[in-house]
Amino acid sequence: VQEQQVPFLLHKPVGYVSGQPEDGHPSAASLIGNHNRWKGDKKPMRFLPRQLRGLAPAGRLDIDSTGLLVLTQDGRIARQIIGERSTIDKEYLVRVTYATAQGVVRENVQAVFPPEKLTLLRHGLELDGQALQRAQVDWQNPEQLRFVLTEGKKRQIRRMCEAVGLHVTHLKRVRIGKIMLGDLPVGQWRFLQAGETF
Repeated sequence: VQEQQVPFLLHKPVGYVSGQPEDGHPSAASLIGNHNRWKGDKKPMRFLPRQLRGLAPAGRLDIDSTGLLVLTQDGRIARQIIGERSTIDKEYLVRVTYATAQGVVRENVQAVFPPEKLTLLRHGLELDGQALQRAQVDWQNPEQLRFVLTEGKKRQIRRMCEAVGLHVTHLKRVRIGKIMLGDLPVGQWRFLQAGETF
C-alpha cells in the first residue's frame, strides 16, 4: 500500500490541466509513466501502473502555468499541502507586463510600476469578496516578480496582478514548502525522495 502512495513530483508543462482532462486538454497525470521519468531521479523504486490509481493533484496549476505539481493518492499529503490549516508556502516566478497611458511596458517593468501597487500586492487586495492573506512579493529582476503564498485561490496570482494593472505572461511554481522544482525538466517527473518533506 505504501509503495502505491509515493507522491509524484511533476514539472507540469503549459497546455495540461492539473485535474481531470477537460475541453480536449490532457491531464497532468497522463505524463506519469516510465517514458517520462526523469533520469536524475535517485529513488530506487520501480514505477508501477497501479501507482496511478486514485492519483490526484495536491494543489492546482492552471493550464497556462508551468512548474512543480504534486500528484498523490495519499489524502494526508494533500491535506498537508492544501488543507484549510496548511501553513506550507508556495513560491512562484511571474513574468509581467504593465499597461500605461503611453502603451504596454514589456522591459524594465520595475522602473515604471508604482511602489504603492507593489505594497497592495503584498497585502490589501480582495478576491471574491474576501481579503487575501499577506503575501511576499518582490522583484526578482526588472520583468519578473517572485510571489510566496500560503493560500491558493483559483488563478489567484493572475487575478492579483490584473487588480493592479499587470498582465502575467509566464507563471512558474518553483517551490512547495521545502521541495524545490530544481533541475526537473518540463514534462518529466520524479518520486519524492526518502527524507524529503514538505
